[in-house]
Amino acid sequence: MRYTKDWKDYELLDCSEGERLERWGKVILIRPDPQIIWSTPKDHPMWKHADARYVRSSQGGGHWEYRRELPEFWKINYKDLTFKISPTGFKHTGLFPEQAVNWDMMREKIKEAKAAGREVRVLNLFAYTGGATVAAASAGASVCHVDAAKGMVHWARENAELSSLNEKPIRWIVDDCKKFVEREIRRGSKYDAVILDPPSYGRGPGGEVWKLEEHVFELVSLVSEVLTDEPLFVLLNSYTTGLSASTMAYVLGSAMKKFGGKVEAEEIGLPVTQSGMALPCGSSAIWSKE
Repeated sequence: MRYTKDWKDYELLDCSEGERLERWGKVILIRPDPQIIWSTPKDHPMWKHADARYVRSSQGGGHWEYRRELPEFWKINYKDLTFKISPTGFKHTGLFPEQAVNWDMMREKIKEAKAAGREVRVLNLFAYTGGATVAAASAGASVCHVDAAKGMVHWARENAELSSLNEKPIRWIVDDCKKFVEREIRRGSKYDAVILDPPSYGRGPGGEVWKLEEHVFELVSLVSEVLTDEPLFVLLNSYTTGLSASTMAYVLGSAMKKFGGKVEAEEIGLPVTQSGMALPCGSSAIWSKE
């Protein structure tokens, strides 16, 4: 499992009985996580003193219960990057801290390419609040950030501004990711690297259910058509339990076969302070030329 130990403003204090106990800056939150199937003792003192807890409803969804009044949003840092944090509907905070290990990877690859005199264009699909966008931009890449949700793109722009990257070459696109890629192919646009962080499921324009495992090969194959002749990397993330790291590696390796290179795939996670172990948080498959 890959994870970073470089977080200072985020900490997974403990996890038990379907819940995470987390520190986001100075704010302590309890959030549900279906992967936490163990019932270890909740000995950490902050279980009883969390600032807010997300409680699931038997009818679906849920709500936040606040022990004290929290600001509408606050900021946390990862190295030189700054992010806006805000408790939202469906338990989220606007950031997936386990992705920091991937931010480090892509920044290293982009900086190496830049040092060799290469300009790097990155396409970030299903880009959410832009963690990967600001990471890539901070390393010197020009980035095209695409997400179908206008509110998330606005949040991502705020994160870029907080990280003093608002003057960097970032295109902000509100669009369906698959349709955008199809148009880019027709336009002849090319990218040196692509990041895909698709949802596990969603609904199409006709109300049909979209499941990642049924469409991931088509999606990755499509993306391979917007790459330059010498791509730098392709990163595919998944939080879908039905998609193992090995399956993602096979999908990505098959779609990228014409470029040669290699694929590495592994679970990513977060270190747990109380136990000294790590909580799995999905998987990442990375194709690279090296």
